[in-house]
Amino acid sequence: MLSRWIDRHEKWVFTFPSLFFVVIMMVFPLGYTIWNSMTNWTLTAKTPTAFIGFRNYVQMFAEDPRFLQSIVRTFAFTIGSLIFQMIVGVGAGILIDSKEYRGRKILNSILLLPMMATPVAVAMVWLLILEPTTGVANYLLKQIGLPVSKFLSGTNTVIPTFILIDTWEWAPLITLITLAGLASLPHDPFESAKVDGAGPLQVVWHITLPMLVPTISVGALLRFIDCFKTFDIIYTMTTGGPGYASETINIYTYQNAFYYFKFGYASSMLVIFFAIVLGTVLFVTYTRKKLEV
Repeated sequence: MLSRWIDRHEKWVFTFPSLFFVVIMMVFPLGYTIWNSMTNWTLTAKTPTAFIGFRNYVQMFAEDPRFLQSIVRTFAFTIGSLIFQMIVGVGAGILIDSKEYRGRKILNSILLLPMMATPVAVAMVWLLILEPTTGVANYLLKQIGLPVSKFLSGTNTVIPTFILIDTWEWAPLITLITLAGLASLPHDPFESAKVDGAGPLQVVWHITLPMLVPTISVGALLRFIDCFKTFDIIYTMTTGGPGYASETINIYTYQNAFYYFKFGYASSMLVIFFAIVLGTVLFVTYTRKKLEV
C-alpha cells in the first residue's frame, strides 16, 4: 500500500527533502526578517517589542536622509565597479584569446590569485599601499610628477578608491568567464568575416561581443549582486568613513543592528536590500531572455 502511494507521488516524495531544506534555510529567515521589520524591536528599549506596521519604512524614506545617502553610495560603488570590471575583464579576455602562446594556462591560473585572498587580507594589503605618507601609491604618484591623493581619507576619493580595489580583485573573474564564453563560440562567423575583409575591431564589435552577450550578462549579474552586498573590505578599511562618505547600505544596516541595537529598523533595511537585488535579478533575467530570442 505504501509503495503504491510512493509510486503515485514520487515526484513529491523525492523532492521533499530539498524543498524542506530550502524552506528552513531561506523562506523562514526571510519571513522572520519581514516580520521583525514591522516591529520596534530594540535591545536598549525598556518597553516590550510591539507591532508597528510600516512605520520603519516610512522613517527610512521620509525621515532618514542617511539611509537614502547610503543607497546612493551603494549604487555608485556597484555601478562604477561593474562598468570598470566589465570593460577590463571582457577586454582582457578577448585579448588573451586572440593570442596563441605558451604559458597561457599558467596565465589563467595567475588570474585566480586576487580572488583567492580573503577580503580582510586584501583590505590590509591595500591599506599599506594607500597609506597617505608612507604608502607605495603616493610614492609612485610623486615619482611621475602627479599630486598625491588622499585615497581613503578623502570624501571625494574614497568610493573611487574602493572601485579600483574591487576591480583589481574581481576583473579577472570576468576575464575567465569571457574566455569560457569565447571557447564555446562557433568558428564559421569569424571565418566568414575574414573572407569579407573585416578588420579585428570590426570582428570584435559586430561578431564577438554580440555573441558573448548571454555569457557576459551572467557574469555582470553575478558581479552586480556581489558588489551590491560588499561589506568586508569597506568595513575593514574605513568602517564607512571618513564621516559617512563610504557608508553603504550594508554598513549602515550593520551599525543600526550592532551599534544602535535597532534590530527592527535594521531588518526593514534588509528587506529593502533584498527587494532591490531581487528586482535586479528578475530584470536582467527577463532582458537576457529577450536578447536570446
